[in-house]
Amino acid sequence: MVVLNKIYTRTGDDGSTALVGGARRPKHDLRVEAYGTVDETNAQVGVARLLTVGDAELDAMLGRIQNDLFDLGADLANPEDPPPGGPEPLRIVESQVTRLEAEIDLLNENLDALRSFVLPGGTPAAAHLHVCRTVSRRAERVTAELAASDGEKVNPAALRYLNRLSDFFFVAARHANARRTGDVLWVPGASR
Repeated sequence: MVVLNKIYTRTGDDGSTALVGGARRPKHDLRVEAYGTVDETNAQVGVARLLTVGDAELDAMLGRIQNDLFDLGADLANPEDPPPGGPEPLRIVESQVTRLEAEIDLLNENLDALRSFVLPGGTPAAAHLHVCRTVSRRAERVTAELAASDGEKVNPAALRYLNRLSDFFFVAARHANARRTGDVLWVPGASR
């Protein structure tokens, strides 16, 4: 259980922040950037949910994703193994990845096959879901860079989750458009 009595601590005034376990890192550290971009993704999902209230199934999926994103942030903020006999740190697990895949398949099953790339837009919900897609893809790139960095540990399931997440947002945007206007398709060279 998290208890926050005081919001400001002044401990970050020097440009550093604490990871789970107390280790300090600069606020521009790649690990901090990774979980910060996951947090940004979560905030974007919150905005998208304002526009999905008429679609209870999609809204419930997005609510589960928001909870997963807090799990993912905790995972990335705690690179350490537990001390002997200590509690296991919160990690993204494979069942979260497979649930996301099942939800992608469920949303995709009634969509028409694509014959062109999709432009970000259409309904307001779809437009916001495309923003979620691009921000989550950035979170994936930063996390992949972190995983490739010497001395850094990243849970492989966290990377798989992020890879599926942007796919989810793409299909969710198509789903939102299919309910109303349909996808906005790219027409190569149309503006020449």
